[in-house]
Amino acid sequence: MDNSGALVELFDTHCHIHEAVRKTTQVYDKWHEKGDVAVEAILADAKQAGVARILCVGTTLADSELAIEFVEKRENLWAAIGIHPHEASDHLERAAQEQFAALVTEKKVVAVGECGLDYFYTHSPKEAQIKILKFQIELALEHDLPLIFHVREAFDDFWPIFESYSGIRGVLHSFTDTLENMRRAINHGLFIGVNGIATFAKDPGQLDAYKAIPLQNLLLETDSPFLTPAPYRGTVCEPKHVLVTAGFLSELREESLDTVAIATTGNAQQLFGV
Repeated sequence: MDNSGALVELFDTHCHIHEAVRKTTQVYDKWHEKGDVAVEAILADAKQAGVARILCVGTTLADSELAIEFVEKRENLWAAIGIHPHEASDHLERAAQEQFAALVTEKKVVAVGECGLDYFYTHSPKEAQIKILKFQIELALEHDLPLIFHVREAFDDFWPIFESYSGIRGVLHSFTDTLENMRRAINHGLFIGVNGIATFAKDPGQLDAYKAIPLQNLLLETDSPFLTPAPYRGTVCEPKHVLVTAGFLSELREESLDTVAIATTGNAQQLFGV
């Protein structure tokens, strides 16, 4: 596959780079485990790799506040406010939910999430996860915002909840599930977020799912500082690594890099309204 030619702009639709500047979760430790972090250098490296737009995704009330603060004066960065399913138990009180809901109208907030269900770890009980997921879906629908969903080993519970609402727009972030669940998501008009996991996936079925995602439903992301793509495993993932995943998908799908970049950036702009 010929990936030569001028690089068009890429969009990292899911990262946690804001968590490198102040500790709101343990993600801060991940950023700093290999030494000091120069955030502006990371952003400059991303821009040099063609990553012109970045979405910083919150995972708690405090983390969402930090994401908003981080993107406020930075051009072409936006924030999503979210309560991760791992953190659901800490956000069951009305006061916390009211504080969180108040963030939805802050400048440069373009989505709600990441939110969802994670039954792989169940750091929060399933009942708490479900309650907080519904809370965030209803908040997003009230304000006509898209949702960023985190669903891990929990689609049996996720789909009935999702399908009980109408008008949901959003993305299945860090998709690693079955072709069947991918197609079900597409049928509901959802986008599919693909990151560095694709570059080291061993399951042929998973690779088939990545190949089968319609181009008009594909988004690129890093989930940085996690999920560094091959061949850079062992280093901290950064937004610049979107280019690596884009190149991998270009080869896997037999589409030019320009085709993947133009489509995924356009998809992200459409979904998030930026």
